[in-house]
Order: sequence, then C-alpha cells, then structure tokens
Amino acid sequence: MRFSRSLRFRVATAFAAIGGVISLVAAIGLYAAVRDAGERLIDETLNAEIQDYLSRRSRNPQSQPPATATLLGYVLPARLGEPVPPERIATWPPGLHEIRLGEIYYRVAIADRAGSRYFLLYNETLFRQKQTYLILYLAGFVVLMTLLSGGLALWLAERVIEPVKELARRVRDVRPDSHPERLAEDFPHDEVGELAHTFEQTLDRLADFIDRERAFTADVSHELRTPIAVIRGAAEVLLADATRPDKDRQRLERIERGAADMADLSTALLAMARERDDERREPVDLAALIEETVDKHHHLLGTRPVDVSLEFHARPRVAADANLLAIVIANLVRNSFTYTERGSVRIRLDENTLSVVDTGLGIPRGALDKVFQRLYKGAHSAGAGIGLSLVKKICDRYGWSIALESEEGQGTRAELRFGGY
Repeated sequence: MRFSRSLRFRVATAFAAIGGVISLVAAIGLYAAVRDAGERLIDETLNAEIQDYLSRRSRNPQSQPPATATLLGYVLPARLGEPVPPERIATWPPGLHEIRLGEIYYRVAIADRAGSRYFLLYNETLFRQKQTYLILYLAGFVVLMTLLSGGLALWLAERVIEPVKELARRVRDVRPDSHPERLAEDFPHDEVGELAHTFEQTLDRLADFIDRERAFTADVSHELRTPIAVIRGAAEVLLADATRPDKDRQRLERIERGAADMADLSTALLAMARERDDERREPVDLAALIEETVDKHHHLLGTRPVDVSLEFHARPRVAADANLLAIVIANLVRNSFTYTERGSVRIRLDENTLSVVDTGLGIPRGALDKVFQRLYKGAHSAGAGIGLSLVKKICDRYGWSIALESEEGQGTRAELRFGGY
C-alpha cells in the first residue's frame, strides 16, 4: 500500500515536522547566542577584575589576590603566606584559558606585569548549571511547539480537507445503477472542483455502461429463451411419438437435455449479471436438489462400472437463487460422472459442507491452481472452460468456499462450504 495514512494525518505530521524543525533551529540559535553572551560577560569580568587587582597591587604591593567563591587570584613569584597557583597553569602564557580542577570548571585569565605573573580563575559552575537549565527549557520548548504545531494542524486539516470528505460522501452515496446528480457545481473551481468534475464524468460513463449492459442483458434474455423454448418444445413433441426407434429417442433425449442445460446456463448468466438478487433468494432444499441433479446426469455414466452413493447427514436449506445453486451442484456432479471410468462417486452432505469424491482421472498438480480460471481447459476437458470459473464466481457472490483436492489417476475431491439455514 503506497499511502497507508489518512490525508489528515499526513497534513498534521507535515505541520508538526515543520514546527519541530523551526523551533529546533530557533532553540539552537538561542542557545548559541546565550552561551556566547555569557562567555563574553565572563571574559569581560575577568579582564576588569585582573586590571583592578593590578592597579591595587601597584598602589599597595601588600595587597592580597582575590579569594571568593567565584574568583581566585594568584601571583608568581608568590610572597610568604600567599597561595600558589595550580601547577598545571603555572607555565601557561598570558591570555584567556579554560581548565577543569576536580569537578569544577574555571575560566582563567593570565597577565604579566613588572616581572610578575598574575592569575585569576573564575568559577563557571553556576554558569554551566544555567546552561543546563537553558538546554532543558529549550528542549521542552521544541517538544511543546511540535505538539502545538501537530494539534493546530489536525484542527486546520479537518477544515482544509472537509471539501474532499464531502466529495467522498457524495460519491459514496451514488448508486451505480443511476446517473449521479451534478457534483462539480457544488465545489469551487480548484483542485477539489476538478476532482469532482472528473468523478462526475467517470460516474456518468459508468452509468451509461450499466444502461447498455442492462439493455443487452434484456435482449439476450429474450433472444435466447425463445429459440431454446422452441427446441425443447419440438424435442418433447417428437419424444411423445412412441413409434420412434430407440436410437432416435436417445438422440432426442440428448437434444432435450442440452436445451435444458442451455436454458439453465443462460438463466444463471443473466442472474450473475444482476448486481443484486436478494428478491430471488429463497431457502432451497439442498438434499432434494442433489438427488434431482444426480438423477438428471446419471446418463453420463452410461454402462460404466461406477457406484454412486449419497450420504445425507443433514438436510440444510440454503438461501440462494435456486438456478445459481443448481449450476454449482450440477457442475460438481457432472465433472465426477464425466471423468470417472470405474470405481465410485461418493456425495456427502452435512449441515455446512457438501463433498463430491470420485475415483476418476484426477487433475494434474500443476493444473489445480488454474481450474477456476475462465476458459481454462484441462488435458481431458471437453467443455468450453467456463464451468468451474462460473462455480467460483457464484460461490464468491454468496460468500461460500470451493476447494479441490486431486491426484492424477487417483481421483478428485471437491468440497463446497456454505452457511446453513
């Protein structure tokens, strides 16, 4: 899936990211400015203090170096009783330096005057603590701005995409079997209006296509039913003549059965062409339909030594179009009867499952995944290749499942699972 998030979420995420980046850049800039200003202030303080001490020292050579919680002063060479600077900084050149003594960071100013070297150390502990607090405040500021940006973006996105949501609702409410009302006229001439206009044109084309399909379906229904009825009627009249030879009667019976199958198939195809058939669904006695189907197709076995057994462990009633259900059962039974040369065909029915197991030719392993494809014909198939594909479509229509297990030369097991009623 290319787009796994909603448009509203993506807009909010983009705004939150922008807000977070802007606030992060601002926080980094503010931190750098504050730190630079603090360091300059410390350096200016050190320079002022060391110049002040140098002035006092010149006026009073006995003046002691500063010794406070913040400032520590040293002089080399040191006089008796004066503190000695840390050994690490004693050889450093004049200027400003930094050093860590124990756990304390110091800013160091060194100056030479009249053969003496003066050291002044500024305790940066308080300054660094304030820097830490500033970092925490700025981090909180970044998080807060990101959340505020995301929240504001969610609120704005809801209003920004409202036209898109309204268009989606309008399109969703359009019935595919009717021309939609005008969509574009209710939206501004922008991207959403262009999208509405495109939907309008597409739905119009779809409605036109459905109108043509319905007209074609009605014409086919009339044009097919009439000649089929004529064929069946003529076959029945001819079969009523008891003086006809047995061979002629067998041919006429085949014609009558073929016409009946064609009538059932055309009825099923026309039913599948309809979008809904709720009014045609009625509880069908599946056991009775199986018995009727087996009796109708028993002639396919001829004189072959095949034993047909029916096992009814329940007599469920399935709510479906009777013609479509008959097509499914007939295909399963007809395939078993047609491709079983000897052995048995066992039909088992329980509350939710119908299974048809035969000892026929079987299906090659490589063809099992293709048997439900439209127009696929196996090596032993004599049909047009629409039987099992039609069965699969009917099962999908009603939420049933159909599965085949087969081994070439050993037989086939077809299992239909449906809801019990």
